[in-house]
Amino acid sequence: MGNRVAKITPNRTPKAEPIADIALIGLAVMGQNLILNMADHGYTVCAYNRTTTKVDDFLANEAKGKSIVGAHSLEEMVAKLKRPRRVVLLVKAGSAVDSFINQLTPLLEKGDIIIDGGNSEYTDTQRRCKELREKGLLFVGSGVSGGEEGARFGPSLMPGGHQEAWPHIKDIFQSIAAKVENEPCCDWVGNDGAGHFVKMVHNGIEYGDMQLICEAYHLMKDALSLSHKEMGDIFDEWNKGELDSFLIEITKDIMKYQDENGKALVEQILDSAGQKGTGKWTAISALDFGVPVTLIGESVFARCLSSLKQERVQASKLLDGPSKTKYEGDKKAFIEDIRKALYASKIVSYAQGFMLLREAASKFDWKLNYGGIALMWRGGCIIRSVFLGNIKNAFDKNPSLNNLLVDDFFRSEMSKCQASWRRVVANAVQLGIPTPCFSTALAFFDGYRSAVLPANLIQAQRDYFGAHTYELLNEPGKYVHTNWTGRGGNVSSSSYNA
Repeated sequence: MGNRVAKITPNRTPKAEPIADIALIGLAVMGQNLILNMADHGYTVCAYNRTTTKVDDFLANEAKGKSIVGAHSLEEMVAKLKRPRRVVLLVKAGSAVDSFINQLTPLLEKGDIIIDGGNSEYTDTQRRCKELREKGLLFVGSGVSGGEEGARFGPSLMPGGHQEAWPHIKDIFQSIAAKVENEPCCDWVGNDGAGHFVKMVHNGIEYGDMQLICEAYHLMKDALSLSHKEMGDIFDEWNKGELDSFLIEITKDIMKYQDENGKALVEQILDSAGQKGTGKWTAISALDFGVPVTLIGESVFARCLSSLKQERVQASKLLDGPSKTKYEGDKKAFIEDIRKALYASKIVSYAQGFMLLREAASKFDWKLNYGGIALMWRGGCIIRSVFLGNIKNAFDKNPSLNNLLVDDFFRSEMSKCQASWRRVVANAVQLGIPTPCFSTALAFFDGYRSAVLPANLIQAQRDYFGAHTYELLNEPGKYVHTNWTGRGGNVSSSSYNA
């Protein structure tokens, strides 16, 4: 009997079974809560984090007993995914997103889907759509709003990108989204960067809303000397009417919150506001597109001014203001004026935001559903409010509506609020209380309703010093130049919009 040679089987790592419906990378609070939300709705989710101990901790605690599996490498994560593979990135915007995309690309196959759920700039999303299309992969840039609670129990989701991906993620996204009257606060937004652009405008409006509420608080606190309990009660009452919203609701809670010594906590917080950039992006986009989104821009500048704390403290000792700083009229009537000023300014803010959306849609050929966007914002997100139902109705009546201000409902509302709004701005000026967003909203309203503005003088000035030419009222489209002094030439500038 001859010697037998034993057959040696190579030691191979067992291949993971494709059991997960979707994967999520990034286990910060938002990521964990979205995973738990998806699991609650019957989906098996694969969790991955670059620091793999976070995966183990998550599985042993919050995710224990749920349809959630973990992975210690991207290779393992991809192997556990059903086809087409769906991977959500919830990591810091910028280079971190590109880094994970570069690592994932070799592991994925044609038709697989990468979803960026962070606050990425829409231009990055446009670029990534183009790059991944060339590699046969599908890319979705989705706005996610609602904070930690929204992620856990129902956020507002704004997906855009490669539309072929939508049928493969629609059920998951719409099941985990917030619901208003049984309608999910999520629908397909549009091509390439549309989803992230809509989220950017959402965040810009959020900046504006927060600043408007702060100006109302400033007036009640300094001009009327109301207590925090009184202000809390007023915000509570406002939240039962047209101003019913998440931000008014939390402001009521903040006003009434006391520290261990029974003092209002809000007054002990440094008055220097931070920002993460999305409001600034909105303002920059508005300038790039030539859209007068003045209120959001002013809200960003208000935060910038607040950050000059030391300079403001020094200036307060040197610069005089009005001698009268308290409102001496009917307090109750002025509180109602403030409410109406807040409501009217809020309408202007949303009108400007939708103006920017319309211009971007025209520039990038996005087929935006403006009523649908309003519905997406009605629940789950930070700017959720009853008010958005009126915006949806306006666009449902007239999908090609140029501006919310000319809709019958909003035109009527502005008429009701106008006298109060003007009294608030005028009194704030007289009392030396800054109301940058109330004021700029009113200036925009007056400018928008003006058939004639003084820009004719600007055009004359431009032509005088730079020969930039101008149009005559009776000859639109014809650009002419005047030799204003008799010493200049008759040659005009080649760039009319310089």
